[in-house]
Amino acid sequence: MRRAMVIGHVAFEDLGSLAPALATAGFAIRTCQAGVDAIPWDEGLACDLLVVLGGPIGVYEEAVYPFLKLEKDLVAARLARGGVTLGICLGAQIMAAALGARVYPGAAGKEIGWSALQPTAAGRTVSCLAPLFAPGVSVLHWHGDTFDLPAGAVHLASSTRYAHQAFAHGDHGWAFQCHPEVRGADLERWFIGHACELGQAGVDIAALRAESQQQAPALERAAATLWSEWLAARFG
Repeated sequence: MRRAMVIGHVAFEDLGSLAPALATAGFAIRTCQAGVDAIPWDEGLACDLLVVLGGPIGVYEEAVYPFLKLEKDLVAARLARGGVTLGICLGAQIMAAALGARVYPGAAGKEIGWSALQPTAAGRTVSCLAPLFAPGVSVLHWHGDTFDLPAGAVHLASSTRYAHQAFAHGDHGWAFQCHPEVRGADLERWFIGHACELGQAGVDIAALRAESQQQAPALERAAATLWSEWLAARFG
């Protein structure tokens, strides 16, 4: 059985729609909660797939959250040896930092809510991404930090507020600043868990809830195809 190791940062930001896709592809999943569980270095290098999920902290806050250095070092080591690695939101920022790029608070401020992704020329050539770019499909954005595109990475997608929404490093390293994995039924946990951030950002939670109910079903359908094709292309 293939093995996937998942590094999470807050319990409610989980694999979402990626979990059933991994199960269908025959993966056994082990989740390590950063800062709580020990992150096994050897297993992190040897597993078939490493997934690093989101969380409400900054990659540059190593002094406050020392486990971030281990995560960055692990991702750097995996990518250097061609290990398949997926980063989402904070995980994408960790991947960018591991590849030597700068991660920093975005000048456009918080991007929280639903909007369409715009493919780059390279992104249009990647078949598994096509469902995310289809008319009527929006993705959830939930971040304040951004990053420079790492040297040698291929830029795949942008939003109207932040250019770097997805990139690939070779065929084995993929990063999404946005959240293609979210499912509408799970988002109430986000609205509660991120209540302080939403309040500080002036986000109308009732409006975001209503928008999520409208937009999530199309994203879930698109993501099911994305994950299935992405996994098939890497693991057969």
